[in-house]
Amino acid sequence: MTRTTVYQLAVLTTALCGLIALSASLGYMDISLLQAAGIIRDWCLGLQSRGDELERTMRVVILEVRLPRILTAATVGGGLALAGAVFQGILLNPLADPYTLGVSSGAAFGASLAILFSLTGALYSVPGFAFAGAIATLFVVIYLTYSGGHREFSSNNLILAGIIVGAILSAGISFLKYLADEQVAVIIFWLMGSFASKTWPEFTLVLIATAVGSLVCLFFARDLNCIALGSRAASSLGVNTGRITLILLVTASMIAAVAVSVSGIIGFVGLLVPHLVRFLTGPDNRKLIPVSLLVGALLLLGADTLIRAVLPGEVPIGVLTALIGGPVFCYVFRKRQKT
Repeated sequence: MTRTTVYQLAVLTTALCGLIALSASLGYMDISLLQAAGIIRDWCLGLQSRGDELERTMRVVILEVRLPRILTAATVGGGLALAGAVFQGILLNPLADPYTLGVSSGAAFGASLAILFSLTGALYSVPGFAFAGAIATLFVVIYLTYSGGHREFSSNNLILAGIIVGAILSAGISFLKYLADEQVAVIIFWLMGSFASKTWPEFTLVLIATAVGSLVCLFFARDLNCIALGSRAASSLGVNTGRITLILLVTASMIAAVAVSVSGIIGFVGLLVPHLVRFLTGPDNRKLIPVSLLVGALLLLGADTLIRAVLPGEVPIGVLTALIGGPVFCYVFRKRQKT
């Protein structure tokens, strides 16, 4: 890792910590930035508050209400951006993102089933069904692609299988909406994505999945660079393209599945962030993956902070990311076409 990349990671990490403190200070209860930073610092160091009742109230508001949502948003953003970078490297397609293989459609179908059968009261019911649907969709896509006996995955076949399965699941979701009657609003709200009422267990789940997945992706980052050169070139360099592709495919999909199961459908983060980061790091995945992780966390946390503390009403975050990410991606895509 070059010195420039280390500086970039240091600056992004500092910016993320500052944004976490700033976001924790914003909300209905007036808390200064220094107070919020001090409460988070004491919490990280394991120190107990000895202040007055107002300070203890601020501590409860930050640690039990705001911070789980803030950290979940940052972790989901980082995970989606990381998964997007890996998918684009595996599929050799700049338009690939964590939802290309139908992972989001599978999660949406599973969550819709849980809501339809009124399982929302049980702990982890909706996230659990969403995760199961996403993973089941992934293995169906892999089966459709790999059942022909080929030793290597074809990126075109993966994308085609993902589109086919995603279209079938989208039709299934529409049918579940038709059956839902009064609960259709709950399904639609979940599909639009939100970080409202997130808890520490949900953050812990996303953190573990993203951390483990990041280590796996970084370990195989050099092999991913070789795969980008083509299967023949990668094989000549000693890379088992079929095995590495399957490992990275499952890892990135697992990260996206856990993120989607907790937050709902949030688009354009995994598609847009790797494009923006490549202007800073270039195509080397050893640099691209960690920087994308931090930029994705900054982007989604900034969007959630805007929704939670600045806008007069809370708009589903998936709507905001689509409204912002769509035009930005169109601009980036058009600029790349010209160059």
